[in-house]
Amino acid sequence: MAKLFSPLKIKDITLKNRIVMSPMCQYSSTNGYASEWHMVHYGARAAGGTGLIIMEATAVSPEGRISPGDLGLWDDDHIERLKQITGFIHSQDSVAGIQIAHAGRKASCAEPRNGNRQLALDEGGWQTIAPSDIPFNEGERTPSGMRKNDILQITDAFRSAASRALKAGFSVLEIHSAHGYLLHEFLSPLTNKRNDEYGGSFENRTRFLLEVVSAVRTVWPVEKPLFVRLSATDWTEGGWTPEETVRLAPLLKHCGVDLIDCSSGGIIGSAKIPAGPGYQVPFAGSVRKTGIMTSAVGFISSPEQAEEILMEEKADLVMLGRELLRNPYFALNAARQQGVDAGWPEQYLRAK
Repeated sequence: MAKLFSPLKIKDITLKNRIVMSPMCQYSSTNGYASEWHMVHYGARAAGGTGLIIMEATAVSPEGRISPGDLGLWDDDHIERLKQITGFIHSQDSVAGIQIAHAGRKASCAEPRNGNRQLALDEGGWQTIAPSDIPFNEGERTPSGMRKNDILQITDAFRSAASRALKAGFSVLEIHSAHGYLLHEFLSPLTNKRNDEYGGSFENRTRFLLEVVSAVRTVWPVEKPLFVRLSATDWTEGGWTPEETVRLAPLLKHCGVDLIDCSSGGIIGSAKIPAGPGYQVPFAGSVRKTGIMTSAVGFISSPEQAEEILMEEKADLVMLGRELLRNPYFALNAARQQGVDAGWPEQYLRAK
């Protein structure tokens, strides 16, 4: 059997294949609530045979949203609609996961369809926060540099969101510490200019993320998988490096992380990123050598490419983003192409 369609057991969860839907913002929420769009969008990929579906970056607080259209888990009232979606995903023999996040200085922006610019305070925007008072783009509002009490509050917000994710029926949880959002901002020397115990040295810059992971693990059951998404490099001199990512991996594992989702970039807009098929796969391979599982992501678009990554032991899972937007039934089609008898929804058997 193709390795792409071999099961993978992580803690008490068994994935039927190694195909993962990468978290991708849909900007289709009002006040953080999941909508009918989310049910249809994620449900289609579950029916399409995807092994693990990780729902989009979901804000742990209203101020942690990238945009007003972001999904949220800061209120118990958000749970019920999400529970309906996880129930359907699991009914299709797929596994439901969710990514929890805080956007930091990249918050308070219009949705991409509305220009993706920072929203002014008088048009529904809000004051952003960051490790240091450095805006993402020149001319934007300066984020408020976080005080110790702010760090404690955000840590508790991640913990509370994780608890709600459990009540909503999710089986996998991912903490977002990539793409220039708050936890990544603490890791990178480009955005973290603090002179306290959360800035300066590697140990200090990683402290907030490790504290968040530890806090989340107090409510997220030990038998359920916990992932962390990292930007393995800032692609900019003086920024976070691949070597630091490799150094961080064992620390995350010690705190209870089961898999590192290896992405890159996002901390500054001027970074020169050599994007192309498989360009981030080497990061997943390097991190995997430390003894923790990894997922590879970024311009993975064919079963052959995904199979090669797995066979070369560069990663344990492959995450698809744009390809699953184009083709919700990627997994079923790939199984047919590779001669694997994958389980189809009984409603679709006439097309098998």
